[in-house]
Amino acid sequence: MKKYSRQEQKLLAIWAADCAERVLPFFKKAYPKDKRPIKAIKKCREWAQTGIFKMADIRKASLDSHAAARKAKKNNAACFAARAAGQAVATAHVPRHAFGAAYYALKLFAEISPKRAVRELDWQTMHMPKKLRKGWRDWQSKCLPKNLMRTFL
Repeated sequence: MKKYSRQEQKLLAIWAADCAERVLPFFKKAYPKDKRPIKAIKKCREWAQTGIFKMADIRKASLDSHAAARKAKKNNAACFAARAAGQAVATAHVPRHAFGAAYYALKLFAEISPKRAVRELDWQTMHMPKKLRKGWRDWQSKCLPKNLMRTFL
């Protein structure tokens, strides 16, 4: 497993927040009053910008967003969007959580349309900093579920 520098981790967090924001409208439309995923993405960006890390704040933002996902379990798109936000903020603690944010965005789009999922994967890859793309591709080959991989073949 690759060890990421603090700067690489921050780049992953920004990318993860971008991935989560792309699907956030699906949550906002279904649950306009629930701000937990929005707060998680905001906390993620705040950490990436300032480097100030308070584990209690990161953990709370992530767990709150995942709680919003559980609330939305009957609406897969909203659920996956909230999970993407929860994974994005968790990147401050564990860099590879960034890939979880992208995964949930892909999962959401795969449910809507395989073509849309392919476009999303292309977007994610192109917006991943070049020096980190190998790690992203390695993660895909090892961790992306087979049913989702078929979407991209």
